[in-house]
Amino acid sequence: MKDLFIESVFVGVLLSVGAYETGVFLKKKFHMALFNPLLVAIAAVVVVLLVFDIDYEIYEEGAKYLSYLLTPATVCLAAPLYEQVELLKKNVSAILAGILAGAITSMGCVLVMSLVFHLSHEEYVTLLPKSITTAIGMGVSEELGGIVTITVAVIIITGVFGNIIGEFVCKIFHITDSVAKGIALGSAAHAIGTAKALELGEVEGAMSGLSIAVSGVLTVILSILFAQFL
Repeated sequence: MKDLFIESVFVGVLLSVGAYETGVFLKKKFHMALFNPLLVAIAAVVVVLLVFDIDYEIYEEGAKYLSYLLTPATVCLAAPLYEQVELLKKNVSAILAGILAGAITSMGCVLVMSLVFHLSHEEYVTLLPKSITTAIGMGVSEELGGIVTITVAVIIITGVFGNIIGEFVCKIFHITDSVAKGIALGSAAHAIGTAKALELGEVEGAMSGLSIAVSGVLTVILSILFAQFL
């Protein structure tokens, strides 16, 4: 198996896609939030690499081609937003206020946690961009002097967690408005949260897609300010 990875750079892609499709199958079959496709894919890939003693660098050599699709996939989220442009115009003030509140709350929680657990400045800025898409978060972390690889892991964990509990949280707090649910999922759990928002409805997906872009820009700006607090 290890030799197969070395000989074919595309095996990493096949493993990643196969693991994700397994997650999709389990989610459809059991209808449980725990079987999040991305979470299942991560666990499956880790198990395969450990069992067959495959170095991560070898796997990444092939799987990196999937990363090239990350930015185009994020941009494609503008399509459902275009279809809801009239709704956006009617609620623009509330939407922007909601996204701003989400960005400030996210970084504010990181600041409080860092103070409570006595994290270093490097660790603190590593966690600041946890709620924005990986494509933007990596740049923010690197610019602020954070540990980029940990930032990527934290972003993925945040997204998966938000995807799993997002709908449940909305039910607990009786959040029924489609715009509000979309903004909450997008600003808290970026693209992975948007996947859940798209499952809930077109309006939720459109608002969540908008939140990804606006939250990313706001976080880039506000993170410079928040980085000075610790």
